[in-house]
Amino acid sequence: MYAAPAQPVAYEVVGDAIPQPLQGLVGDASRGRALVTDRREGLCLLCHRGPFPEERFQGDLSTDLSGAGARWTPGQLRLRLTDAKRLNPDSVMPAYHRTDGLQRVGSAWQGRPVFSAQQVEDVVAFLASLQ
Repeated sequence: MYAAPAQPVAYEVVGDAIPQPLQGLVGDASRGRALVTDRREGLCLLCHRGPFPEERFQGDLSTDLSGAGARWTPGQLRLRLTDAKRLNPDSVMPAYHRTDGLQRVGSAWQGRPVFSAQQVEDVVAFLASLQ
């Protein structure tokens, strides 16, 4: 879709959320859905399942994404996507917008976040729409 930046952008964590959109960006739910269901870029369906009847072989290692927007605020979704280990140090969820302190990172991703700030906001917009 679009390339991730060389470095993640700064953000402020308040409690269990990143309340402000990264760089003040507005997410697009349709692009977010495409990222969530893309098995080459987002990889979300390796661990999660959700309301995607056209997608075969959805994961069952983590939470069902159905109703994510009813369970979490956009700020809470943003933190979970950006750096889930801030909430649960034992989480196996990848840090999609963090580069420091990571272990076992593939050479193609060393020093680069998986998602750009725009991609994070697109996925947040999509997940927030799942009521």
